[in-house]
Amino acid sequence: MQATDLMRLEDLEAHRSYSDRKHVLSIQVENRPGVLARIAGLFSRRGFNIDTLAVGPTSDPDISRVTLTLDGAVHPIDQVTKQLHKLVNVIKIRDMEPEGTVARELALFKVSAAVENRAEIVQFAEIFRAKIVDVSRRALIVEVTGSHDKIQAFESMLRPHGLLEMVRTGEVALARGGE
Repeated sequence: MQATDLMRLEDLEAHRSYSDRKHVLSIQVENRPGVLARIAGLFSRRGFNIDTLAVGPTSDPDISRVTLTLDGAVHPIDQVTKQLHKLVNVIKIRDMEPEGTVARELALFKVSAAVENRAEIVQFAEIFRAKIVDVSRRALIVEVTGSHDKIQAFESMLRPHGLLEMVRTGEVALARGGE
């Protein structure tokens, strides 16, 4: 770690811009090896925790989009974006405002589904517009997409039935409108 990578406490206090909301950062980067490692390293060196992370290609094969979420109450978002702008392979950073953004997440839940509670799980899936993607004698795998809150609500409905495994993609987001 280089001394220039460290942030002095006075600098942190001067640039503090904490907020009480979760921030979704959309970062367009060059599609090259090691770019994600540099971004993750930046967060690691500063002790910032990334809540979710999703990476994928864009319509331009030379550009990838990194979508990550941070807790604004814990991290100074302005300082994070300034540090990200210093990385050579970062093209554009956007803090996605919730009211101007469509954000979705995908989750798969493997839930214990004995005969006596299987119908109730299927009913929950219908209510949440989820899909049952695998069926076995003792378990179901259910796929659901939607907002972070919807996924959380669905998980809380399944958990009492015996949640065996789960995986979530992290949010992906696009700005509304023609930008």
